[in-house]
Amino acid sequence: MCGFLGEYTRGGQLISKLEFSSLLALSKHRGPDSTKISQGAFYQLGFNRLALLDLTPAGEQPKSSPSGRYAMGFNGEVYNFKLLAKKYRLTNLRSSSDTEVILQLLDILPVEKVFQELNGMFAIAVVDTQTQALHLTRDFAGIKPLFFGEHEKGIVFASQFDQVFKHPWFQKQLSLRPEVIKEYFAFGYMQAPNTVFKNIYQVLPGEYIYIKGKKLVKKRITEFSQKSNSKNIDIKGLQKSLAKAVQLQLQSDRSLASFLSGGVDSPLITAYARKNKNEIQAFTLEVKDKAYNEAEYAKKYAKVLKVAHELVQVDKKELLQIVDEHFQAFSDPFGDYSSIPTYLVTQKAQKYHTAMLSGDGGDELFYGYPRMYDFLNKRHWFKIPTSLRKQLIKVTNKLGLTNTYAPFFQNLEQFWLSKHTKLPEGLLSKSFGEVEFSKEIKQLYQLEKFKSKSDLQHFLKWNEFYAHMQRVLMKVDRTSMKNSLEVRVPFLDKHFIAYSWNHLVDLKQLKNLKKPLKDLLAQEIPEKLLMKKKKGFSIPLEKWLKNELKNDLEKTVLERDLFGKQFFNQMVLKEYIKDFLRGGHNNAWGVWHIYAWQKWAIHQELIKNE
Repeated sequence: MCGFLGEYTRGGQLISKLEFSSLLALSKHRGPDSTKISQGAFYQLGFNRLALLDLTPAGEQPKSSPSGRYAMGFNGEVYNFKLLAKKYRLTNLRSSSDTEVILQLLDILPVEKVFQELNGMFAIAVVDTQTQALHLTRDFAGIKPLFFGEHEKGIVFASQFDQVFKHPWFQKQLSLRPEVIKEYFAFGYMQAPNTVFKNIYQVLPGEYIYIKGKKLVKKRITEFSQKSNSKNIDIKGLQKSLAKAVQLQLQSDRSLASFLSGGVDSPLITAYARKNKNEIQAFTLEVKDKAYNEAEYAKKYAKVLKVAHELVQVDKKELLQIVDEHFQAFSDPFGDYSSIPTYLVTQKAQKYHTAMLSGDGGDELFYGYPRMYDFLNKRHWFKIPTSLRKQLIKVTNKLGLTNTYAPFFQNLEQFWLSKHTKLPEGLLSKSFGEVEFSKEIKQLYQLEKFKSKSDLQHFLKWNEFYAHMQRVLMKVDRTSMKNSLEVRVPFLDKHFIAYSWNHLVDLKQLKNLKKPLKDLLAQEIPEKLLMKKKKGFSIPLEKWLKNELKNDLEKTVLERDLFGKQFFNQMVLKEYIKDFLRGGHNNAWGVWHIYAWQKWAIHQELIKNE
């Protein structure tokens, strides 16, 4: 797990090595073990390495293929590299790392074919010194970040957003995109391929980009379909697929452990890891607040699974103390407040290990969010004409027959959008006027073509995977890598995703969230020991914003101009925060989006920290 920076010119001049080194240093936390820069006539590549495989200098990057034709920067892990070495009969490997296998494959296969063969989490940049072409790709789930900026002088590509927008080519002409700012305030993150700055983008999950001179071609080489030719889930097949995914991700030359909560996902990953690695350890944070503490369940799970258990105590005061520090993990604006406990847990884990297994992805692949069932359960309201259903729901709510706001939305799309946005549409419209969401967001939430319940059910999985899950992955990547910790996600193995995609959960079981995963876990841990309702490691955000963080909220947001104020009515957003502090509403998450936006702008020195 690492961080890279690259520059590709279109006949222009490369920036100085000193300037380049300064930009590369911004991602030093992603790779504290070594730093290297390589340069050619039309490119330069820089790399910060966090060594997990082949800890010798032979595993360092940037590195060239044996022929010398290809230069590569590769962030992440490719788990099937040994299988690929065997499949293509690779010999004379110069290193025992996955990097070396990719480089050898580049000499014998087309670049796009090499990318398609990989199973892992990765962002890769390959420079073809013979044809003077640049190849970029990102893993099929979007686990690892990859940003790139287009300029008349060339392309800048990097693991971090700030390494692109702070590059000299872009610094003097940064221009905000109001539609993406609006999306950030609504969703709390930048949805790929968008960023808040013009001409700077994110590579999409599973996308391959070919650049040669002025030519730039984008292609999705791995994309999971919006529709499914689905079968009922076979538990034995599911078990076999997950076991293989976990086995592949245990490869490491440094200390590797597994996160262990009281829920379903991480205990299942830990159980399968234990089957393949006797000495695997489990890591749990013990929170003093009983409302959030899952440690007692985690202790029972660890005992049954016979894993060594590392239990680290933490209290809410410690969480509060790292709030401002944790914003430094984000070079891109990010408004999910669960980043605070995630930052702390990765910080604590890094003191013991260099890599961790995580249960992320299980909720998206197996309908783990109550909103998914709620949406399907209430879809029938939208078959009734708008005016009629609004009158009808008022009556049924008053009589106590129903208790829902769903029918007040214009259509199904607006209802589903409301479950993902944290600031109300009315507030956004009032502040942003006629500015609409980007076409990419509209396409992501477009529901018109899905008529049957099974089509809608599969669309929800597709949407959660390419939308909400991206926010989760950003949170984990930014916080863990700020702490120089690699987090691996077995549920997002390419073959396991494909298995899940082609096996739909029975509609009758949908109310029982993640039933297939629960069934697997029940084979490992007695059902009587399982936690009935997940508590979640969270923070009392509303209380904090109205008390401990109130002064900083006022100073950061209310007592100064908001960054980008020329594109929206900042007074509308400020009044919303004042109303929150007065007790007029309790939308702490929406307030956090605005607060986090300002914190990002301050930490990135886009506005002065007064």
